[in-house]
Amino acid sequence: MESVDPPFQQTYKALFEDPVNGDLNEAVIVEECELPLIDLSRLSLGEVEREECKIEIAKASQEWGFFQVVNHGISREILERMRSEQVKVFKNSFREKVSGKNLNFPAGSYRWGTPSATCLRQLAWSEAFHVPLTDISSIGGPTPLSSTMEQFAITVSDLAQKLAEILAEKMGHKSVFFKENCLSSTCYLRMNRYPPCPISPEAFGLMPHTDSDFLTILHQDQIGGLQLVKDGKWIAVKPNQEALIINIGDLFQAWSDDVYKSVEHRVVTNRQVERFSIAYFFCPSYDTVIQSCVQPSIYRKFSFREFRQQVQDDVKKFGNKIGLPRFLL
Repeated sequence: MESVDPPFQQTYKALFEDPVNGDLNEAVIVEECELPLIDLSRLSLGEVEREECKIEIAKASQEWGFFQVVNHGISREILERMRSEQVKVFKNSFREKVSGKNLNFPAGSYRWGTPSATCLRQLAWSEAFHVPLTDISSIGGPTPLSSTMEQFAITVSDLAQKLAEILAEKMGHKSVFFKENCLSSTCYLRMNRYPPCPISPEAFGLMPHTDSDFLTILHQDQIGGLQLVKDGKWIAVKPNQEALIINIGDLFQAWSDDVYKSVEHRVVTNRQVERFSIAYFFCPSYDTVIQSCVQPSIYRKFSFREFRQQVQDDVKKFGNKIGLPRFLL
């Protein structure tokens, strides 16, 4: 029977054999905690409750850069169907996923490992389908997968717009910027699978990084593995099946002039079990100019295209992203 898992150990053999890579990520006890939990149903109540809810969203974005939401408008049925379809897709053999045969995903949407890795610490022990929202309907015509992804994308897009408007409002801006620039044609869905990793904890599922977008909305399973930096320490996020996780991306940090924080996070591997998640990336068009809503700003103006290109150049050159510090004035 053909293997479902990508051939990490064969492909990255040189990294495994390099003595420099020994004990790179020795097990460190990381405290588990619950992210700030915000009940969005309060946005439909009276003015006092609504205002309190908005303040909590802005506060969590400033202090944590991460928070979780319940009563978010995406039904449990859609989330469960999405997970079930996602598991089915990843059960295809590695060869079928790479070739795209019978899967009908857009060319280049299947990704695995880290082609630029020069050491185990840079290797992502994971596989993913990264799909622009506009390409979902073309995934093999109307299939259970494409229709579920479409439903998920529509509801999560509405949530992202709502949160972005609240965060803008709390900066003193009734902004139409996000409605005009973050469209279904510019946003992405990414289905992730983290296979069991025999060398855990020496390899990450995803190496430490920040997100190159405005907002990321994540639904994860109960396995856990997401960690983030808070007050200079790594902490593990306790899974909550009812909640979606929201995190601030680099573009929102620049737009808010460092008021909202794009926080470093990572996914750790698990020796025994696989882990699944699905992420929605709230992005503008490549030509959109990112400019702080506060003047004077600590960042220069830049287009999303320029930001993406700089990130890619740095990853190629240094093996990791540098991000916003490149754009400081």
